[in-house]
Amino acid sequence: MITFFSTVPGALILLVVGFVFLIKGADFFVEGASAVAKKLHVPALVIGMTIVAMGTSLPELSVSVTASMAGSNQLAIGNVVGSNIFNLMVVLGSCALFSVLEVGDDTIKKDFPFSVACAVALMVMGLIGYEVGHVDGVILLVAFIIFLLSMLSAAKKSRKAAAHEAEVEVEEEIVDLPTWLCIVYIIGGAVAIKFGGDWVVDSCTTLALKFGMSETLVGLTIVALGTSLPELVTSVVAAKKNELDMAIGNVVGSNIFNILLILGTAAAISPVTFMTVNAIDILILVGFSVIVWMMCFFKKSLGRFQGVVMLALYIGYLAYIIIRDGGIA
Repeated sequence: MITFFSTVPGALILLVVGFVFLIKGADFFVEGASAVAKKLHVPALVIGMTIVAMGTSLPELSVSVTASMAGSNQLAIGNVVGSNIFNLMVVLGSCALFSVLEVGDDTIKKDFPFSVACAVALMVMGLIGYEVGHVDGVILLVAFIIFLLSMLSAAKKSRKAAAHEAEVEVEEEIVDLPTWLCIVYIIGGAVAIKFGGDWVVDSCTTLALKFGMSETLVGLTIVALGTSLPELVTSVVAAKKNELDMAIGNVVGSNIFNILLILGTAAAISPVTFMTVNAIDILILVGFSVIVWMMCFFKKSLGRFQGVVMLALYIGYLAYIIIRDGGIA
């Protein structure tokens, strides 16, 4: 059985099964944790901005931490940077094809600039000593906590009516589960995420070796796509339901979470080696972020034309990294 999973067909099967475990495990974990929080009378708005918001980032967290502990550092950092580029260009671009995405002032003035600052900070940390070390990881995690607290503070200062609407909306989405089922969901979800992460890392390492691909390329493409599926599904569904702020907020917030929480956790556990190629990819992420930010700044929205441009830029980037890696044998 172990020998079979060392082959290309076996690795592909393990990869798909790993992604399924990651995504469904995250769903069950969030549903169980949200139900417990509701039973403990934690405000629904807090649940939505913490547990649910972090839920779509759990696959990236599992893969990056597992890769970091296994010494597959390029897979860890490639996964986060690749996921952020995919989220920004493909997820938002796809949403813009379905409906015009109106962009709020807070997103333009605060969230986008902060996401760019996080990417730049990561690049600077990496270039100093060519690794994101334990101290860097702790700094990123502290920044994440500050970011989270500022989000909660901003929510409390918002108009009571708006806050009440958000409370009702999140409350309706949280299923009231029996305590025993909550425990099953949380433990089962955590176990699924753990094994899903292991299988994705193992299968991607096998595929990289078989096809002559680098860990960086695998992380930027296959793993980034797989772990970004929750963001893609969540945002596209939100766009189709005309919940446009949720679509954009989910992507920008997830990108900030990915850098601060995921790489912060991975680096705090085990230093992540940083290479020049990582700096180039982060520069591209910053460039793409600024382009989308400017689109939002001048138009206050993202429409079908912008969506096509964003998807075209991503296809160009995909071609570039494949050529850069020497192609796929």
